[in-house]
Amino acid sequence: MDRNHEVLSPHPLLNAHGNLIEPGWSRSLLQEYDRSMIKAPKWRIKEWDYYLILSDSFAGAFTISDDGYIGLQSVSLLTFNESPWEHTETVLNTFPMGKFALPSSSSTGTTYYKDNRLQMKFEVLSGERHITCHFENFNEGKPFDCDIFLKQPQMDTMVIATPWDKDRCFYYNQKINCMRASGYMLYDGQKYEFDPDTDFGTLDWGRGVWTYDNTWFWGSGNCDIDGKAFGFNIGYGFGNTKAATENILFYDGVAHKLDDITFHIPENSYMDPWKFTSSDGRFEMDFVPVLDRAACLDYKIIVSDQHQVFGRLSGTAILDDGQKIHVKDMMCFAEKVHNKY
Repeated sequence: MDRNHEVLSPHPLLNAHGNLIEPGWSRSLLQEYDRSMIKAPKWRIKEWDYYLILSDSFAGAFTISDDGYIGLQSVSLLTFNESPWEHTETVLNTFPMGKFALPSSSSTGTTYYKDNRLQMKFEVLSGERHITCHFENFNEGKPFDCDIFLKQPQMDTMVIATPWDKDRCFYYNQKINCMRASGYMLYDGQKYEFDPDTDFGTLDWGRGVWTYDNTWFWGSGNCDIDGKAFGFNIGYGFGNTKAATENILFYDGVAHKLDDITFHIPENSYMDPWKFTSSDGRFEMDFVPVLDRAACLDYKIIVSDQHQVFGRLSGTAILDDGQKIHVKDMMCFAEKVHNKY
């Protein structure tokens, strides 16, 4: 099978045994996800919608997830100026196992969560997405609010269908980059306003049945280059990627597929400079960290050690036709996460 096998025709994601019919990548959700076709126990099914909206000086991240025996709903506010700062507030739920009814496609429907402290909604509208959130006592007794719109014209995305080397385990994931952001976040009397000329949102939409113990690497970013949107998605550690990687460039709405990417993370500190190199020479970057959003949870059975590092990227990306994109001090993130769950 081709190392970057592209899925080109619509069909169900899973066969009668609950395994992937066609591992590979695609530019949209051609393979149809149906939760009822999964043959693993409900408590092993993982579904989430994660949005990151990033400007040069601040960002917001929003997660609604149902991970089977645990639900994790979280909001992060990050600032990158003189004294970089972040706060993440999380609500945990026991054994949601599908009761949040997350949509089976990223292209329609509403993802919604509500309790006494947190009300959060992700709506798919015509040509755009709408994120609203109110989080009571987000930090130091103060609430957090947001009202954000993400423009989504017709454009390529990154979709990957990945098996694990274990029966009935799979990962179906879409990354939508380059969505121009407008709207605001409000916290502690300060309004953080997004400018669609420079600021972008990214969606990480995931559905699947994972194995228990995994370490993954993921990086993503977007910027405006002379009025055209440029973005990238890189990563590995998500099961058996022999059929396809999720490494990809986006430029002016078109996807340009990459081969293997390597994250060179310093051994001494996540805040030391990183490098990214590529097997095909098409993504060669230096990364200077600004903020490490580190989190470590250890509940014995459930363990999560996360380092989502925000920083500035500089280097060269090469499109399919050989055109070089020169990136300078682009705010983005890269992460290493070890999860047992």
